[in-house]
Amino acid sequence: MFYLVHGNDEFTCREHVKKLRQQGDFGFNSDTYTGGETPLAAIIATCDTYPFLTEQRLIVVEGLPKKRKGEEPVASVESATAEKVTATPEKPKKGRKGAKSSTETRAGFEKGLAEYAARLPDTTVLILLIDEELTTSSPLLKAAQEHGKVVQCLLPKGAALESWIARRAQGTGVKITPEAVTLLANFIGNQLRLRANELDKLAMYVGERGVIDANGVRKLSAQVQEARIFDLTDALAQRNRKQALDLLHDLLADGEPPLRLISTITSQVRSLLLVKELAADGMRAQQIASETGIAPFVAEKALRQIGKFQMAQLEGAYRQLLATDAALKRSRMTPEMALDLLVVNFGVAGV
Repeated sequence: MFYLVHGNDEFTCREHVKKLRQQGDFGFNSDTYTGGETPLAAIIATCDTYPFLTEQRLIVVEGLPKKRKGEEPVASVESATAEKVTATPEKPKKGRKGAKSSTETRAGFEKGLAEYAARLPDTTVLILLIDEELTTSSPLLKAAQEHGKVVQCLLPKGAALESWIARRAQGTGVKITPEAVTLLANFIGNQLRLRANELDKLAMYVGERGVIDANGVRKLSAQVQEARIFDLTDALAQRNRKQALDLLHDLLADGEPPLRLISTITSQVRSLLLVKELAADGMRAQQIASETGIAPFVAEKALRQIGKFQMAQLEGAYRQLLATDAALKRSRMTPEMALDLLVVNFGVAGV
């Protein structure tokens, strides 16, 4: 059986592959390869190998070779098989770091694997996992439609995302209120894995047959609280001090400790400084997230915010945050007064 699992929803794609792995008894006949690092000939050789002590073997190919500028199509699977005959490749070790990359082009790899799918032996289950949405012209998509099964996983948006959250909560044995669903949908980045982890944590907190409500989400979900503080930073960036003060007092009323609030805002301003500097060097969100270690959705939000600030304003805000933190720790003023002054003077150069 040939399965093609593709789409921009990396989390759901991998959940489908996990379920497919559990559907059969493959024993020791299970191999995982990385497309672009493992030659097509080696993958075909493993697929053609009869399983040991089980009826089927499982082969998972993760990803495709990267597209290269001006790449030329390589020969189809027949030439790959011929190469296999003349020089039997050593079976790559699963997960070995530093493995030499294949010189095959993406177009050739796709064409060869698509042609091979038509004659995949019944003793092999081949799963191709691709974290991108393939176009209708893809030979792999056509081959899977004709000789196997296609599983497409796309990131849900809007009402579909809220439905996903409600179903996920129900699947853990709990209920969730509409307000809690909205909080999780609006305040966590477009990462289903992160949302699933938050729902698992909340479900454990309320217990079996419990109800996840908005207060529980605000109390336990650090991502939601951080996103709400990002809204506060947004209001400050837009010089909307009234909205910023309202958001600040809402956070305090919800039990957010002032010192932790200061710490989170300080962390966000530090991220804005880093992102502004790296963006000036031409880096994009994914590169910035990888370089700094911050979450991808935080990098994306910071990229949208940095245009509202001059570097001098961010530096002034950072110094003010450090001064406010010190004042709170030394009890020189009440937390509300210190935070109100922070909001009023936020982003003023030289403060």
